[in-house]
Amino acid sequence: MTARPTIVQINLAPTLGGAEVYTAFMSRALAARGWPTRVIVRADAPFWRDLDFGGVEQVGARDGMAAATRLVAGDIVLTHGSLPNAVLTELGRRGPVVGVAHQALYNASRPAYYDRANLLLAVSTHVIDSLRNNGVQRVYDTPLYGIGEIDRTHHQATPRRGPPCEWDEHKPRDRLLSLAMLAGGAFRSPLPYARRPGLTLGIVSRLAPLKQFPAMFDLLAPVIAAQPAVNLEVFGAAVGYKALRELRRALRPLGSRARFWGHQRDVAPVYRGVDYLLTGLPDREALGLNVIEACLCGTPVLAVDAPPFTETVRDGITGFLYTDPRRDQGRHFARLLAGLADGTRKPDMAQSPAHLERFSFAAFADRVDAAMRVVVARTGGDS
Repeated sequence: MTARPTIVQINLAPTLGGAEVYTAFMSRALAARGWPTRVIVRADAPFWRDLDFGGVEQVGARDGMAAATRLVAGDIVLTHGSLPNAVLTELGRRGPVVGVAHQALYNASRPAYYDRANLLLAVSTHVIDSLRNNGVQRVYDTPLYGIGEIDRTHHQATPRRGPPCEWDEHKPRDRLLSLAMLAGGAFRSPLPYARRPGLTLGIVSRLAPLKQFPAMFDLLAPVIAAQPAVNLEVFGAAVGYKALRELRRALRPLGSRARFWGHQRDVAPVYRGVDYLLTGLPDREALGLNVIEACLCGTPVLAVDAPPFTETVRDGITGFLYTDPRRDQGRHFARLLAGLADGTRKPDMAQSPAHLERFSFAAFADRVDAAMRVVVARTGGDS
């Protein structure tokens, strides 16, 4: 049996999101199952130092073409994000290209590697179905899922205010706003987070358009406002000022009961500081690592009763599923929230370990190992 090929992961993202957290724990999983691997990351992205790669080597590159020059004969590329067609062509000339599909398809738009990769590995059955429904056929049959990666190399006992936005440096308004907020000390609040009396719902997420938080809260903010003992805490940076503005507009009915805390480098104390994690709308979501992370911290989840949340939330055990408010104008959520607020509804988290075993590191590493064996077999290698 010949030596296993090196799996060269490429993730050139400029900002931290779920795919970047995924890249870190997938690196450890590959190494744990005996697959040589290294990761090529964007050289000027500082957030990678907060994630645990174990002993896996990280190599900086300025762009995709520079990343391609780091490959050697026999390497298999595993990309976690979008790359230009010219880069994909260059990578394909050097060897097999495998993609991790971190995004469900919900319109005609798709990353180029979804069509160019030799094989796609999807993070959920929901993503597999969306790919096949949109004509993408080179898809591995088994979802990889993921793990609840709550450990960070940066530790903070109590959440504090962080940057509210990932600024788009190409937009003059975003550049000016970021400079004004920095000059005004907007990220340096002396007061740490403290849970307020009553029931605390929390968003712990990058505030990206695919989460559809403004559309969701247009329907749910009045429902929450009708429960005077319920507060909402928002942890996460918005993707550009427009996303932050739209979410603030949608949450206006809550007034001071909705607070924004910005990006958090250490997520575990955030999850443990709220009573329930509240997810976004489901149809553009791929997996929702925050659901798994929250449950590992002992925090139950409130999510719409639809994929992919039906793959990660066990109703009544790790949280509650409710009818999509776009279907019933939030009536089911209102009944559920009333029961949570008065204490008559509680999930049975004591039964959660059996459900969460699917998202353990060992189970994930086994799925990654099986997938890579298929990749090698299909691309002419020897595992």
